[in-house]
Amino acid sequence: MVKHSASDEFHKKKSSNTKEKSAGKTADSKQKKTMKTTTSSSSSHSVKQKPKSGPKAVAHTRAKLHLEQAKGGVGAAEPIKKSGRPEDEVVSYEEINFELKEVTPDGTVVLIGPPGLTRFEKARITGARSLQLSLGAPSLIEIPPEVRDSVSLAIAEIEAKALPISIRRVLPNGLYQDIPISWMN
Repeated sequence: MVKHSASDEFHKKKSSNTKEKSAGKTADSKQKKTMKTTTSSSSSHSVKQKPKSGPKAVAHTRAKLHLEQAKGGVGAAEPIKKSGRPEDEVVSYEEINFELKEVTPDGTVVLIGPPGLTRFEKARITGARSLQLSLGAPSLIEIPPEVRDSVSLAIAEIEAKALPISIRRVLPNGLYQDIPISWMN
Protein backbone atom coordinates (compact mmCIF):
# COMPACT_ATOMS: atom_id res chain seq x y z
CA MET A 1 0.00 0.00 0.00
CA VAL A 2 1.41 3.43 -1.06
CA LYS A 3 0.98 6.42 1.22
CA HIS A 4 0.69 9.87 -0.32
CA SER A 5 2.26 12.85 1.38
CA ALA A 6 0.91 16.41 1.42
CA SER A 7 3.56 17.51 -1.07
CA ASP A 8 2.37 14.83 -3.56
CA GLU A 9 -1.17 16.20 -3.36
CA PHE A 10 0.15 19.74 -3.82
CA HIS A 11 2.05 18.76 -6.98
CA LYS A 12 -1.02 16.94 -8.35
CA LYS A 13 -3.17 20.07 -7.81
CA LYS A 14 -0.51 22.28 -9.38
CA SER A 15 -0.22 20.10 -12.47
CA SER A 16 -4.01 19.95 -12.86
CA ASN A 17 -4.17 23.77 -12.60
CA THR A 18 -1.57 24.17 -15.35
CA LYS A 19 -3.53 21.75 -17.54
CA GLU A 20 -6.68 23.82 -16.97
CA LYS A 21 -4.81 27.02 -17.82
CA SER A 22 -3.42 25.60 -21.03
CA ALA A 23 -6.90 24.34 -21.92
CA GLY A 24 -8.21 27.86 -21.26
CA LYS A 25 -5.58 29.35 -23.57
CA THR A 26 -6.60 27.08 -26.43
CA ALA A 27 -10.24 27.99 -25.84
CA ASP A 28 -9.31 31.69 -25.97
CA SER A 29 -7.44 31.21 -29.23
CA LYS A 30 -10.45 29.39 -30.67
CA GLN A 31 -12.67 32.33 -29.67
CA LYS A 32 -10.27 34.76 -31.35
CA LYS A 33 -10.36 32.69 -34.51
CA THR A 34 -14.16 32.66 -34.51
CA MET A 35 -14.19 36.47 -34.25
CA LYS A 36 -12.81 36.52 -37.78
CA THR A 37 -15.80 35.03 -39.50
CA THR A 38 -16.35 34.85 -43.18
CA THR A 39 -19.67 35.76 -44.68
CA SER A 40 -20.52 34.72 -48.16
CA SER A 41 -22.55 36.65 -50.67
CA SER A 42 -23.29 35.94 -54.29
CA SER A 43 -20.59 38.25 -55.68
CA SER A 44 -17.71 38.23 -53.21
CA HIS A 45 -16.45 37.02 -49.86
CA SER A 46 -15.77 39.52 -47.09
CA VAL A 47 -14.00 38.99 -43.82
CA LYS A 48 -15.27 40.74 -40.69
CA GLN A 49 -12.50 41.50 -38.25
CA LYS A 50 -12.40 42.91 -34.77
CA PRO A 51 -12.11 46.72 -35.04
CA LYS A 52 -8.69 48.14 -34.24
CA SER A 53 -8.21 50.41 -31.26
CA GLY A 54 -5.54 52.86 -30.24
CA PRO A 55 -4.35 56.28 -31.36
CA LYS A 56 -3.69 55.24 -34.96
CA ALA A 57 -7.20 53.82 -35.31
CA VAL A 58 -8.72 57.00 -33.85
CA ALA A 59 -6.73 59.18 -36.22
CA HIS A 60 -7.76 56.95 -39.14
CA THR A 61 -11.43 57.18 -38.15
CA ARG A 62 -11.22 60.98 -37.83
CA ALA A 63 -9.60 61.22 -41.23
CA LYS A 64 -12.40 59.14 -42.76
CA LEU A 65 -15.02 61.35 -41.12
CA HIS A 66 -13.38 64.54 -42.43
CA LEU A 67 -13.24 63.05 -45.92
CA GLU A 68 -16.92 62.14 -45.82
CA GLN A 69 -17.84 65.59 -44.51
CA ALA A 70 -15.87 67.22 -47.31
CA LYS A 71 -17.72 65.10 -49.88
CA GLY A 72 -21.06 66.04 -48.33
CA GLY A 73 -21.62 62.61 -46.83
CA VAL A 74 -22.02 61.60 -43.20
CA GLY A 75 -22.27 64.45 -40.68
CA ALA A 76 -22.17 67.24 -43.23
CA ALA A 77 -24.24 70.18 -41.92
CA GLU A 78 -27.22 68.11 -40.83
CA PRO A 79 -29.27 69.52 -37.96
CA ILE A 80 -29.03 67.46 -34.78
CA LYS A 81 -32.37 65.99 -33.82
CA LYS A 82 -32.91 65.92 -30.07
CA SER A 83 -35.75 63.42 -29.99
CA GLY A 84 -37.36 60.89 -32.28
CA ARG A 85 -40.84 62.02 -31.23
CA PRO A 86 -42.97 64.49 -33.20
CA GLU A 87 -42.34 68.12 -32.24
CA ASP A 88 -45.89 68.65 -30.89
CA GLU A 89 -45.34 65.84 -28.34
CA VAL A 90 -41.99 67.11 -27.04
CA VAL A 91 -42.10 69.40 -24.02
CA SER A 92 -39.15 71.73 -23.71
CA TYR A 93 -38.40 73.96 -20.76
CA GLU A 94 -36.59 77.26 -20.74
CA GLU A 95 -33.27 77.32 -18.97
CA ILE A 96 -33.61 78.50 -15.38
CA ASN A 97 -31.25 81.40 -14.86
CA PHE A 98 -30.69 82.87 -11.43
CA GLU A 99 -28.04 85.03 -9.90
CA LEU A 100 -26.34 84.36 -6.60
CA LYS A 101 -27.44 86.89 -3.98
CA GLU A 102 -25.74 87.16 -0.61
CA VAL A 103 -27.80 87.17 2.55
CA THR A 104 -26.29 89.60 5.06
CA PRO A 105 -27.25 88.87 8.68
CA ASP A 106 -27.43 91.33 11.56
CA GLY A 107 -24.53 90.34 13.79
CA THR A 108 -23.19 86.80 13.93
CA VAL A 109 -26.34 84.84 13.13
CA VAL A 110 -26.37 81.79 10.86
CA LEU A 111 -29.44 82.22 8.64
CA ILE A 112 -28.96 79.33 6.20
CA GLY A 113 -28.68 75.77 7.49
CA PRO A 114 -27.96 74.48 10.98
CA PRO A 115 -26.17 76.71 13.49
CA GLY A 116 -23.18 74.33 13.72
CA LEU A 117 -20.95 72.57 11.20
CA THR A 118 -22.57 69.64 9.44
CA ARG A 119 -20.64 66.38 9.39
CA PHE A 120 -19.93 66.90 5.69
CA GLU A 121 -18.50 70.39 6.22
CA LYS A 122 -16.41 69.17 9.14
CA ALA A 123 -15.07 66.23 7.09
CA ARG A 124 -14.11 68.43 4.15
CA ILE A 125 -12.40 71.05 6.31
CA THR A 126 -10.61 68.37 8.34
CA GLY A 127 -9.33 66.66 5.20
CA ALA A 128 -8.13 69.87 3.57
CA ARG A 129 -6.43 71.17 6.72
CA SER A 130 -4.89 67.77 7.44
CA LEU A 131 -3.35 67.73 3.97
CA GLN A 132 -1.94 71.22 4.51
CA LEU A 133 -0.44 70.20 7.85
CA SER A 134 1.10 67.03 6.42
CA LEU A 135 2.72 69.09 3.65
CA GLY A 136 4.41 71.33 6.21
CA ALA A 137 1.94 74.14 7.00
CA PRO A 138 2.40 75.64 10.46
CA SER A 139 -0.14 74.86 13.16
CA LEU A 140 -2.47 77.68 14.18
CA ILE A 141 -2.76 76.43 17.77
CA GLU A 142 -0.30 75.12 20.28
CA ILE A 143 0.04 71.40 19.63
CA PRO A 144 -1.47 69.36 22.49
CA PRO A 145 0.68 66.47 23.81
CA GLU A 146 -1.91 63.79 22.84
CA VAL A 147 -1.88 64.83 19.16
CA ARG A 148 0.22 62.42 17.06
CA ASP A 149 -1.01 62.97 13.49
CA SER A 150 -2.21 65.70 11.15
CA VAL A 151 -5.86 64.60 11.23
CA SER A 152 -6.22 64.93 14.99
CA LEU A 153 -4.39 68.28 14.87
CA ALA A 154 -6.80 69.51 12.17
CA ILE A 155 -9.77 68.44 14.31
CA ALA A 156 -8.26 70.26 17.32
CA GLU A 157 -7.87 73.43 15.20
CA ILE A 158 -11.52 73.22 14.08
CA GLU A 159 -12.75 72.74 17.66
CA ALA A 160 -10.62 75.71 18.79
CA LYS A 161 -12.17 77.78 15.93
CA ALA A 162 -8.67 78.87 14.96
CA LEU A 163 -9.00 78.41 11.20
CA PRO A 164 -9.57 81.56 9.13
CA ILE A 165 -12.09 79.88 6.85
CA SER A 166 -15.70 80.54 5.85
CA ILE A 167 -18.40 78.12 4.74
CA ARG A 168 -20.63 79.13 1.84
CA ARG A 169 -24.12 77.68 2.12
CA VAL A 170 -26.22 78.11 -1.01
CA LEU A 171 -29.98 77.70 -1.36
CA PRO A 172 -31.57 76.42 -4.60
CA ASN A 173 -33.01 79.89 -5.37
CA GLY A 174 -29.52 81.45 -5.45
CA LEU A 175 -29.37 82.97 -1.98
CA TYR A 176 -26.17 82.23 -0.11
CA GLN A 177 -24.43 83.09 3.13
CA ASP A 178 -20.70 83.04 3.85
CA ILE A 179 -20.32 81.87 7.45
CA PRO A 180 -16.97 82.12 9.29
CA ILE A 181 -16.16 79.12 11.48
CA SER A 182 -15.97 81.42 14.49
CA TRP A 183 -19.76 81.95 14.23
CA MET A 184 -20.52 78.21 14.45
CA ASN A 185 -21.72 76.66 17.71
